[in-house]
Amino acid sequence: MSSQPHTVLPWVVRRTRLPLLALRCADCRSESATTGEGRFRVNANGKLLDVWLLVRCVSCGRTSKLTVHERAPVRSFDPAELHGYRVNDPELVASRLLDPLLARRNHFVLNWTAAWRLDTPSACLDEAWPVQVQVVLEDPVPVRPDRLIAQGLGLSRNEVLRRVKCDISLRRPTSAGFTFTVMARD
Repeated sequence: MSSQPHTVLPWVVRRTRLPLLALRCADCRSESATTGEGRFRVNANGKLLDVWLLVRCVSCGRTSKLTVHERAPVRSFDPAELHGYRVNDPELVASRLLDPLLARRNHFVLNWTAAWRLDTPSACLDEAWPVQVQVVLEDPVPVRPDRLIAQGLGLSRNEVLRRVKCDISLRRPTSAGFTFTVMARD
């Protein structure tokens, strides 16, 4: 048997919705907030702009603001970006929400539970072994490779640990794409 994989399969992890935010509400002390429809608030003070992303508490509905830009000169903004803030562009909402600097500045983390799906091609894995799979993450979804592989192949996690060869740790969450090889059953 050749050591080179015979079949290469592409797997893609796609976002199905924006993740929830683990952010404490000032009113009800709940730990979950959402961007809802995704709205920005832009406030001008002379030639300086403040831009906030509005989020809503899932439990009580209270609206809070996440600082995107603070006291930034109007000329420092790209006109298309400024227009996106004014019209609440969904792509701009997603890119700002997924920005790790915004999360650090506003003290929240993203809760990706039920916010992504795994798209796998329909291929019969009993034909050619070993099989190489290339996993691409379209967004920085933190996934544990062993759980993702078990879900995609319909195997137990113990069997994944026995049959899968990978360059990264299978038990540590990753937000980057990776490649693994599935070996034939013993």
